[in-house]
Amino acid sequence: MELTLRRKRILASVVTGYIQHGEPVGSKAIAEEIGVSSATVRNEMASLTELGLLEQPHTSAGRVPSQRGYREYVDRLMQVPELTPAQRRGIDARLAPGQYDPEQLLLRAVQLAAGISRCIAAVTTPGGPGSRIKAVQLVQTSRRTAMLLVMSSVGTMKSRVFRCDYDLTNDILRVFFRVFNERVTGKMVSEITPAFLQSLGASLGELYAMIGAPLRALLEAADDTARTDTLLSGQMNLLLYQELGAAEARRVLHFLERRQELASLLAQKPGRVTVLIGQECGWPELEGVSLLTARYHVDGQDAGAIAAVGPVRMDYPGLTAVLGYLAEQISGQLTALAREE
Repeated sequence: MELTLRRKRILASVVTGYIQHGEPVGSKAIAEEIGVSSATVRNEMASLTELGLLEQPHTSAGRVPSQRGYREYVDRLMQVPELTPAQRRGIDARLAPGQYDPEQLLLRAVQLAAGISRCIAAVTTPGGPGSRIKAVQLVQTSRRTAMLLVMSSVGTMKSRVFRCDYDLTNDILRVFFRVFNERVTGKMVSEITPAFLQSLGASLGELYAMIGAPLRALLEAADDTARTDTLLSGQMNLLLYQELGAAEARRVLHFLERRQELASLLAQKPGRVTVLIGQECGWPELEGVSLLTARYHVDGQDAGAIAAVGPVRMDYPGLTAVLGYLAEQISGQLTALAREE
């Protein structure tokens, strides 16, 4: 059965009406909107129901979109609006850069996304095994201790304090600095393994006996860089939607606490905002919600994601515009911070 232009208009009207009001959409309202008779709309709704794009909750009620109907709408029918200058200014003001702290920027971003969307918002911190070591610094903290700092290509900075069984001098620290920045800088953090460091140490001859503690600190800092954290905001927003119910909301919240699984779910392809609807999320706990994800980058390298989790009848066009803009602004600010290092 063909999805004609009129059927597309009716499907889009049902989706937008249901998103706005949360009630089944009747033929009369759509007939007035698109300028045809109610009988014509009812016939077309019946065809859309046969196609599996609409559902009829009750015999005498209007129609609601099915998950297939939402997918058709998102992929082919919705028009993503441009944010107004006032909306952009409001977001920019909330994300205004302050002191150097990427995590604070992401925290502001996720709180802003939750407030605008009235959904749960999530953001992953930069990092991952594909991040590269940009520089290694060493700062002496006492006679026998120093702090090792690893700066990554995605703007993170991880540190470890190490202690040696001999007195550290400026000359020794300069040797460590040269070794790390000549042999380690530019490598992916996933390459910083015990085997690699053992090989590196063995190649240093007599210096190997002295560099064990800094090597262990480097390994731990690289491991920290390879891990990503996920920040959440707006968990209570799920209670605003009657269609979810308390039990389903709890299932969603319990899933979101499994941060590694959530981070994997947010690892969508970079580019336009990705939309997963209900069962497409791949987890039983998420069958009643949708997930919108926008990836952000640091200096051209994919670095993390910002996302919204909410009822299937969420405002897909509006949230696509907001998440896309937030990802763009996060990318710009984190790139600027990374280049200042």
